[in-house]
Amino acid sequence: MIHKITDEQKVGNAHIRILYPGKALNSTTDTGLGTIGRIDHANIGGNVTIKMHPHINDDILSYFRTGYAMHTDSEGYQATISRNKLMLMKAGKIFHHEEHIPEPQEGLQIFIRPKVKDDMPEVSFRDLEETDSFDEWRLLASPDNDSQLKFTSETWIYDISLSKTKEITLPDFDKEKMTGLLYVFQGEISVNTYLNLTKGESIVFRNEDLKIQATENSELVLFIMNENSTYFGGGMYSGNQY
Repeated sequence: MIHKITDEQKVGNAHIRILYPGKALNSTTDTGLGTIGRIDHANIGGNVTIKMHPHINDDILSYFRTGYAMHTDSEGYQATISRNKLMLMKAGKIFHHEEHIPEPQEGLQIFIRPKVKDDMPEVSFRDLEETDSFDEWRLLASPDNDSQLKFTSETWIYDISLSKTKEITLPDFDKEKMTGLLYVFQGEISVNTYLNLTKGESIVFRNEDLKIQATENSELVLFIMNENSTYFGGGMYSGNQY
């Protein structure tokens, strides 16, 4: 099964477009999809402060591709998040943070559902050796024990910068057990020669082999997760909004 999600199926405003994958798939019971609560595509001008605000039972991966944000939180962390530095905030029982964005910034705020309710808050960072992973999937965050950005739920996130005309297949995973969501952050691609996706569009797929070819230089983010695994679906932002 492959289901295309278009940009028009997102909600939000001119600065942040929100993808609720379950809602986009016409689910009437869950706005999310398994462990994926929502994906925010932010395009924010400079000199903006998002004031201190709470999260409860959300795991939030900050993935910026242009610009940067100065982060402060209730756990005492201060850091600059950028194209070279990723951050995973595990809000647990409750967590507050603030972001100051000095210059125009574009990126994703990815809301993943934790495995259980009310864990202790935790913040982790990952410095990327290279800003881009050209024509090869790069694992950004996972539940694996050796992951610098570790989810508690069964969720894996990859990215790739795919050069024009290059073709690639999916990383190795159990396709009968897992569900995938492929998001086009920049550029344009074709999937299995017949399905075209442009910036802001995505597909959800189950039990499929994909051949992905870039029709122009493209940046892609891939989500792999186990819909049947244990997760808490009542997070403040990652949880079901119905």
